[in-house]
Formats: sequence, C-alpha cells, structure tokens
Amino acid sequence: MSSAATAPEPEPRPVRFGIMGCASIARKVSRAMLLAAPAAAVAAVGSRSEAKARLFAADNGLPAATRLHGSYEALLDDPDVDAVYLPLPTSLHVRWAVAAAGRGKHVLLEKPTALCAADLDVILAACEENGVQFMDSTMWMHHPRTAKMRQLLDDRSTIGDVRVINSVFSFRADEDFLQNDIRVKPDLDALGALGDAGWYCIRAILWAVDYSLPRNVVALRDPVKNQAGVLIACGATLYWADGKIATFHCSFLTNLTMDITVVGTNGTLHVTDFVIPYEEKSGPFSVASESNFAELHTGWVPQPSRHVVATELPQEALMVQEFCRLVQGIRDGGAGVERKWPSITRKTQVVMDAVKTSIDNGFQSVDVAS
Repeated sequence: MSSAATAPEPEPRPVRFGIMGCASIARKVSRAMLLAAPAAAVAAVGSRSEAKARLFAADNGLPAATRLHGSYEALLDDPDVDAVYLPLPTSLHVRWAVAAAGRGKHVLLEKPTALCAADLDVILAACEENGVQFMDSTMWMHHPRTAKMRQLLDDRSTIGDVRVINSVFSFRADEDFLQNDIRVKPDLDALGALGDAGWYCIRAILWAVDYSLPRNVVALRDPVKNQAGVLIACGATLYWADGKIATFHCSFLTNLTMDITVVGTNGTLHVTDFVIPYEEKSGPFSVASESNFAELHTGWVPQPSRHVVATELPQEALMVQEFCRLVQGIRDGGAGVERKWPSITRKTQVVMDAVKTSIDNGFQSVDVAS
C-alpha cells in the first residue's frame, strides 16, 4: 500500500479570530481561543485605540504575531480574520455584528445578544444573507455535563414528563460595579440583570423543555432598579399550554448562586453551578428518581445519585472549538450555516423581551410569539 494511501488527513486550517473590544469577558475568551488550538488562533485585536489593543494582547499572553488595530473598522478590514468575537456593550451589537457579517466574518456574539428581538433579527438576517455562522457565547451549553443531563432529561424512565423548572442566577456586586459597570448603564446595557444573569436563567429553562416556547410570561412584582431605571434584580413565571410552569430570579444583589432544578413526573435533576462550574475540569449534578419516603418517614429512598462529568478543556474552549468546527465546514468544505444556534438565541431573546414587557406593563401577562 502506498504511503499516500495511509497518510492521515491534514488538520484543518485554524479559524483566525479577531477580538473586537477589550471587555473583561474577552480575557476569558481569548484564553479559550489559545486553549482551543489548533482549531482556533487569535489573529487580531481591535479597540478604540491601538495602545489599548496592545495592552490587552500583552496582558493576556497573545502571540507576538497578533495584529493590533486602533479601530473596529480596521479589524473588520483585516483580510486575515475569519471570525469576530464581539464582547462590546449590547447597545453596539447591531452596528458591529451586521458590519462583521457584511465583511464575510463569522460572528461569535456575547450575551445578551441584543436589546430586543427586532434588533437580533437584523443581526441574524445579515449573517444569513452573507452565509456566515452565528453563535452566542452561552458557554455552559458546550460543557459535556450539559449533554449528559440532556440524555437523562430525555429518558422518560428517569425524569418522566418535565412539569416544573426553577432557575436562579445571582451574584452580590460591589458598590463600584453597581455604580460604574456597563451592565448598570442605560445607554450601554439597558437590560441590566435581566440581560446579564437572566439570559442564563431563561436559556436554562428553555433548554430543559427542549426549546418549546412558553405560552405566556408574567414578571414577578417588585423588581429592583437603580436610579437610572436599570433592572438589578427581577424574575418571572413562564407558563406552557400543557400546564408546565417555570420560575426564575436573577440579581446583582444576592450571594453567588447558579441553580437549575427540573422536576418531572418520575424524577428531579438539580444543578448548583450551571453557569460556571465550581471547578474548571469537572461538573457535578444530582438526580433523584422514583423518590419516596423511607419507613416512618425518616428519610428518602432511594437516595439521589450524584454525577460528575469530567472535561479536558473548560467549557469556553469547547464553545470555541464547536464554533470553529462549523466555520471550517463552511470555509473549507462548502457546508451551510448551522441554524440551530441562531434559533436557540432567538427563542431566548423572545422570552426575555416578554419578561421586560411584562415588567414595563405593570406585571401583566404577555403572550410569547412563536
């Protein structure tokens, strides 16, 4: 047999990322890009000044060959950038995500992806028109724990029919955050805690029901707003036509908590660190199935089972790898864009819109568009 016949397939060329903006979350994702090599490479950083881009590259150990651009336009004009990671304030997403798609750059967009679904639709239309991949950066979706939990949720003998879901994501922000962070500024991230922490809660709820949209949404009364009117704590209840119900709470004011509880007719799944696992290389969760009281009601039988799912790479690096796989398929193999991710993003945004509308309308019920 000839050596040519047995030669391994060459590795696909890395997806060359341009990082647009030097937000703090970009530090984590730039590290993920380095960990995701050889699938990914950081090719360029763009900021409003070249000095800021240079400082970001130095502080985060980016390769010496990383090109530094003193404007976002220059980053988009870089012919050696395949994809753009965009962690800018939400108010800037439409302008720059549409511009990136128009230059043929694939778009990895920070959440919340837009201020409303109508804005998101403009972004998604631009990506579709230009044949570029879109994905939001909800990292926990890519942890192998998430896939394992999905298997158990789909196993009717373990969980049964999902009937109740509860999600909480909160962290206690310090005074500097509450006064100065972009997430409390109405001109930058007007959705506040709903857009930041609430995005994760809504995504978790939709994930638990395999992205079936609720019939209607009612916001919880007495949300907390700052002096500028930006939400810093809020929640809502979601209702489905078949009687399923879900509630979430998100906040910048209470202890770090990242819970999902999914209750079915046969079992309960519980995760206490779903957004960011306690440890980078593993993710725990528990399952109670066919639970009952022990004799004399002195305990439970059977006891809930604890599961730990290991991962070689952190979830953000796995996200980058998956995005790169899709981009490589389009760039090198003539594949079409994967529409699953834009669809999931849009459903999350639509529910978030409904929650915001319910808050603005005095906690009235708001129908969720299909």
